[in-house]
Amino acid sequence: MSLIVMKFGGTSVESAEAMHRVRDIIRNSPGASTCVVLSACSGITNQLLRTGKVAAEGNAEEAAGIVRAIITRHTGIMEELLPPEKRTEVQAAIDVWSRELLALVRGISILGELTHRSLDILASYGERLSTLIFEAYLRHDGTPSVLVDARTFMITNAQFTRAIPDLVATAERLQQIVRPLLISGKVVVTQGFIGSTPTGITTTIGRGGSDHSAALVGALLDAGEIQIWTDVDGILTADPSIIKNARRIRIMSFREASELAYFGARVLHPETILPAIEKNIPVLVLNSRRPSSPGTRIVARPDTAQHCTVKSVAYKENISLISIVSTRMFMAHGFLENIFDVFHKYRTVVHTVATSDVSVSVTVNDVSHLAEILEELRQFSTVTVDSGKAIVCVVGDNLRNSIGVAARILLPLSRLNVNINMISQGASEINLSFVIDESNVPTAVQALHAEFFDNGNVDPEIFD
Repeated sequence: MSLIVMKFGGTSVESAEAMHRVRDIIRNSPGASTCVVLSACSGITNQLLRTGKVAAEGNAEEAAGIVRAIITRHTGIMEELLPPEKRTEVQAAIDVWSRELLALVRGISILGELTHRSLDILASYGERLSTLIFEAYLRHDGTPSVLVDARTFMITNAQFTRAIPDLVATAERLQQIVRPLLISGKVVVTQGFIGSTPTGITTTIGRGGSDHSAALVGALLDAGEIQIWTDVDGILTADPSIIKNARRIRIMSFREASELAYFGARVLHPETILPAIEKNIPVLVLNSRRPSSPGTRIVARPDTAQHCTVKSVAYKENISLISIVSTRMFMAHGFLENIFDVFHKYRTVVHTVATSDVSVSVTVNDVSHLAEILEELRQFSTVTVDSGKAIVCVVGDNLRNSIGVAARILLPLSRLNVNINMISQGASEINLSFVIDESNVPTAVQALHAEFFDNGNVDPEIFD
């Protein structure tokens, strides 16, 4: 059995018109078994999380108003997709969930407390509503389909809002619950982002987790292909909001895509492709608004990987640059270990690192525990923090072994008086990153894109 896992993001299911397009994409999929993973309708997850915040602040009526607006939006989509005689079952479920949501926000308001467990329950309704309506629409339209609640198979730990899937338990459940439905010829529709603990408590696997859900399903069911449907034509050579003529990348390696995701490319969630890497399953990034576009194909190692090709320029904003200087003349034994023990203690990711004889510079964008981190670091070092920074990352296979690429990256920036605070070249051979003022990001990205992609020498096998 050849299985395609198709994940559709929020903008792909944001309206009845968008769901029409998704139906057509599924219909035109090759004759393989299909598992469809949906996100919540665009903007709904943020609204649901806001209801919890507003309720916890004591504004129960405002929270209830947001809930009613969410329900009204979904009811409107359902009414556009289904004739009156086909709405009863879906409307009954929507009514039940509406009462549950209203009761939940009232409870949060009374307690004046919003826990991570409550946030996960609130957030889960977005995916549950979108899949409920879409699967009913598929059945009404003649597609043999079935809705499977992801909480029945996506088993996670109890780390609410950032739950970690249990791969063994999830694989067993997928074989028991989903595999027989696929074999019977049904299109399986399920949710991304949500799961449950072994005892059935609702969890979420983090923002952007729908991509990760789809990749896990694909990997654990040995899919032939994982498709990530978004609202852009694939992975581009730069952020199109800065570079209007950004090129589509036709093919790239898993490692390149992972680096781009990690350093801010907004198409993929960083964890998305990890399960696919392990199973060597191709990942396609496609545009649900333009399904005729071939998108970007991500594979283990494309034929182009043997020579250096800069693929894209990514950036990550809201970065803080932390400079840590040893209080001794030279870096003492264990100095680096002590530094990273502090970041590990507060579960704060360090994005880039540069070292000298007596100092270490690191970058972070999660500053939720910055005060505690600085307090501990200052017990054995002198520390300064510069905020308002950004990391710009140039990604491409074999960068480290290509003579002259560093000069092509740095010289255009010097001509434009863009000051570089820190440089870091990844041990993976495929990225060179540097830290600049956030205000200089557009200038830097435009200069680098012009250097590598606007000279007429790009490979047509790799770029449009």
